[in-house]
Amino acid sequence: MSKRKALMDELRAAGVGELRDRLRSARDELLRLRFQQTSRQLTSPARLRQVRKDVARILTLLSEHEAKG
Repeated sequence: MSKRKALMDELRAAGVGELRDRLRSARDELLRLRFQQTSRQLTSPARLRQVRKDVARILTLLSEHEAKG
């Protein structure tokens, strides 16, 4: 099983509260990575893209939860 699939399965099992907590921490990490990129201290540019996609995945799942009611 790929890491992405495992992450999605883990996120789907999480409740709305946990998803919101993960979203907050992912956005905080994204902000730190952007500051590192601006100051040319970013060691892993791929991490920036990965965190951005994680934020999108979490937002998608939150939208699904809201659509269900």
